[in-house]
Amino acid sequence: MTDIQPPNGMHVIERGWLSSNSVLFRGARASVLVDSGYGSHARQTTALVATALRGRALDQVVNTHLHSDHCGGNAALQQLYPAVRTLIPPGMSSAVADWDPVALGYVPTGQDCPRFGFDAHVLPGTEIELADTMWQVHAAPGHDPDSIILFEPQSRMLISADALWENGFGVVFEELEGIAAFGQVGASLDLIERLDPQWVIPGHGRMFPYAAEVLGRARARLDAFIENPERHGRHAAKVMLKFKLLDSRQMPLAELVAWAAATRHFQTIHQRFAASTPVRDWIGQLMQELVRSSVLRRVGDTIHDG
Repeated sequence: MTDIQPPNGMHVIERGWLSSNSVLFRGARASVLVDSGYGSHARQTTALVATALRGRALDQVVNTHLHSDHCGGNAALQQLYPAVRTLIPPGMSSAVADWDPVALGYVPTGQDCPRFGFDAHVLPGTEIELADTMWQVHAAPGHDPDSIILFEPQSRMLISADALWENGFGVVFEELEGIAAFGQVGASLDLIERLDPQWVIPGHGRMFPYAAEVLGRARARLDAFIENPERHGRHAAKVMLKFKLLDSRQMPLAELVAWAAATRHFQTIHQRFAASTPVRDWIGQLMQELVRSSVLRRVGDTIHDG
């Protein structure tokens, strides 16, 4: 990691797995934050951003996509910096304008996102100025159909959001609804291969050097999901359970089971892949697997984040 030379004015704010990473750019003309974390971490987000800005105002927020862990801090930043402009990918503009938490995916996943507004779009096929340097905007659907990634060709720095992690990529939510999207994941991985970055700033996890092995792991994971969609469905359900516990820290087992059973994505996955098992029993099985793998802990009748 010592050889990295990021573009001037760029500051990576690495977060835990409930909030996405954020990337702050301090330029001569504007300061810009890419992604803002989860809503329950908003106070931490604003504190981290204010510290990194060193007394400057925040001029712009750019969201790579509108999952709650990437845009949940938007509202708090808009309140703290009233003049800030917010740019989002165009696909869900009407849902944001009308604030439809079902269409935006927050209700189906059982997650929260404080309402925010937007001022303009960040458009694939264009460039955006970040810290006085032009970054390419590329469409990277799959994990989210409207997601973008940002690439700076001189430093070969890539902000990959959830299209590529060091050990995979994000849950492919359209597949949970029976909409084919694994092919889009593969196309986005092909795009990243063509861009040939030197360094990758993922949506979650540490910044890492790009290598063929990284893409190989992602493609192997994708192939496994294509071969066995149930594996992807169970993985997605476990991710949502873990996300809930990261937010709540602990919940009575019965309450967690009831929450999951009432959440649409769990219902959909259950009906597609485990309809012969009662939904509460199926959710209990998933939690047992998470406890056995030390992702969660059970203490009596309470489930704790591992």
